[in-house]
Amino acid sequence: MMNLSAMSTERVNPRTTELSSMSIREAIEVINQENYNSVKCIESQFDVLEKVIEITSEALERGGRIIYMGAGTSGRLGLLDAVECPPTFGVDFNTVIGLIAGGDQAFVKAVEGAEDSEELGVGDLKRIHLNEKDVVIGLAASGRTPYVIGGIEYAKKAGAKCCAVVCNKNSEIGRICPLTIEAEPGPEVLTGSTRLKAGTTTKLILNMISTISMIRIGKIYKNYMVDVKMSNKKLVTRGTNIVSAVTGCSKERAEEALAESEGSVRTAIAMILLGCRKEEAEDALKKVNGRIQNLVEEEKG
Repeated sequence: MMNLSAMSTERVNPRTTELSSMSIREAIEVINQENYNSVKCIESQFDVLEKVIEITSEALERGGRIIYMGAGTSGRLGLLDAVECPPTFGVDFNTVIGLIAGGDQAFVKAVEGAEDSEELGVGDLKRIHLNEKDVVIGLAASGRTPYVIGGIEYAKKAGAKCCAVVCNKNSEIGRICPLTIEAEPGPEVLTGSTRLKAGTTTKLILNMISTISMIRIGKIYKNYMVDVKMSNKKLVTRGTNIVSAVTGCSKERAEEALAESEGSVRTAIAMILLGCRKEEAEDALKKVNGRIQNLVEEEKG
């Protein structure tokens, strides 16, 4: 039988041994207090996290992909981060990919035994044609999920970069993957339920990986999403507000520029900043690799 006693995520939390008899208010307070550990535990991993983001940024720059792979909660969190990237940063759905043991259907209904198969991890990476430009990020609260281990071992042989996010120290995944973020939030409020603190910790780390990687490749100017896809009324309003805030123009002028740019926030901003038409703005952006920051600096220079 598998020995889980060495994993902090499987230990009994001494603060919640009477969880079932707590009042609602007491349970709220203790869960909230424990959640602080999800933030604090990441601080010790800043150096490794920085290296991971350097690698993911470089991969995106050279046309590679970020590929998350995990099982259960970890896999679902990878999928969630991946599917949010296209509308937020204007990338296509093949730029950040989430793989979950058991396939996409496992997002809503667990596929029993899928996480225990190294072969499934290998097969999923072969299916998406993993190559040396890509980065595979294994996600496993336990640090020992076979599906993830199989994927990492295959990715190394394929020449892809490998990283991981786990929530236990001295993990099995950490031994085979030098760039492993081992952020340990400690025993769960509900013993072994890693959808709680471990899940929160993983989500926080993925937020940083994807967001900062997109900053590094010019998808963000100041703190605005300049490639946001205006696919609904809320996002149309957001896009208009971004153009207006960055350029200092009126909402009416922002709407006009967005109409002419066919909904491209980045192009609309360049049009207004340079006082030019769509084609000229697109040419100017190409010269600075699409980075508005560089465009602004050139204008000032």
